[in-house]
Amino acid sequence: MVDFGAMLFRGRGVKISQQYAVIGLGRFGRGVCETLHGMGYEVLGSDNQERLVNQVLQDHIVDHAIQLDSTDPQALKEAGLFEFETVIVAIGNHLDASIITTLNLKEAGVPNVIAKASSEIHKKLLERVGADRVIFPEYEAGCELARSLTRPAILDWFDLDPEKSIVEVKVPEAFHNRTVAEVELRSRYGLNLIALRFDDKFEINPSPNQKLNKGDIMVVIGANNDIDRFLRSQHIN
Repeated sequence: MVDFGAMLFRGRGVKISQQYAVIGLGRFGRGVCETLHGMGYEVLGSDNQERLVNQVLQDHIVDHAIQLDSTDPQALKEAGLFEFETVIVAIGNHLDASIITTLNLKEAGVPNVIAKASSEIHKKLLERVGADRVIFPEYEAGCELARSLTRPAILDWFDLDPEKSIVEVKVPEAFHNRTVAEVELRSRYGLNLIALRFDDKFEINPSPNQKLNKGDIMVVIGANNDIDRFLRSQHIN
């Protein structure tokens, strides 16, 4: 059994905002750990299987790892998990453990609990016990594939909630050599341009005088209806 130095996270009296805890170290949980760790965040991984805990430590995709039963609130408390600002519950195939773990975290006052669902019923139950956000990877991957097949000009689509999204899309032909102000994204379509990618640069909140060129990538945010209206008007598919 991996011996985790729980004193690193326990008894600080403040929430840990630049560090993340991931419960469940299967493929999804490993992916979350590896990505967050690669971005420079401190990551605590946990699972009830010693083999998976040892593996993430050997692969250096977490900073700390502990074997525990996340359905036991005392085990979560002793490991310091209640002090994290954000905990990802990546338990997908064991519905009861996923729901009990999520409930334990919310009852202990963890502000942001993100949970993975394996079915629509699972998703509804997680929401019922207080999950702040529920991820449905298989469903979302299917939606993403459908979008990429039917609208190849859309490079990425991130749902903020059921009604609003962030979309990464190629600059349409009609916008070539025009400024951000001239294309009037906000007044004409209700969308906000939050970033522009060009010449291997990423410009956040670009100037109204910034020129747009074919091949540039726009990152826009807005209501899904407005995004669809914009895409149709520019014949983006």
